[in-house]
Amino acid sequence: MSFTVAIDGPAAAGKGTISRAVAAHFGFAHLDTGLLYRAVGIRALEIGRGIIAPDMAEKVARELTEAHLQRPDLRSARAGQTASRVAALPPVRAALLDFQRRFARRAGGAVLDGRDIGTVICPDAEVKLYVTASDAVRAQRRFEELTAAGAQTTLEAVAADLRQRDLRDSARDIAPMVRAGDAVLLDTSELSIDAAVTQAVAEIQKRL
Repeated sequence: MSFTVAIDGPAAAGKGTISRAVAAHFGFAHLDTGLLYRAVGIRALEIGRGIIAPDMAEKVARELTEAHLQRPDLRSARAGQTASRVAALPPVRAALLDFQRRFARRAGGAVLDGRDIGTVICPDAEVKLYVTASDAVRAQRRFEELTAAGAQTTLEAVAADLRQRDLRDSARDIAPMVRAGDAVLLDTSELSIDAAVTQAVAEIQKRL
């Protein structure tokens, strides 16, 4: 049986946490598609010695495997910045499209989270959720995550970074970050993790 859950939304809204939790609850495979772009971006930046060349980013994307998603630095702010940059490149998105669609239709069910899962990657997904939260809440969450990992930053810097990423992701010509028309909105601004996961599980259960 193939059953696809598409979860989209901006950074630090909680979609990754929710995705992992519902995948574990239902026994589905999980793919954080943002890691694909982070892996491509950080590798292309390294090869280009500080410069991301579009042709090199495309080459890295075409050679990407699940093993490349195990790099420990993919959650860094630097990797996040490179992800938005390479995600705006049509050849990179095309190279990763089949990878994501194959994962989505694997037997046993799959949960994918990202920016364009319900609109571009899996428009026929059985369940679509759009997870969001206020800008202030997202900035605080990301700040706490980064500082807990040892990063030296400020709340203001994190908030500015999120604003820039939101703008790039929503304004790009190819696969912009938008809520799919049939996606259920889940605002986590005032929800605990458990409450948000409970709501997501309930939506998925309705369609199983």
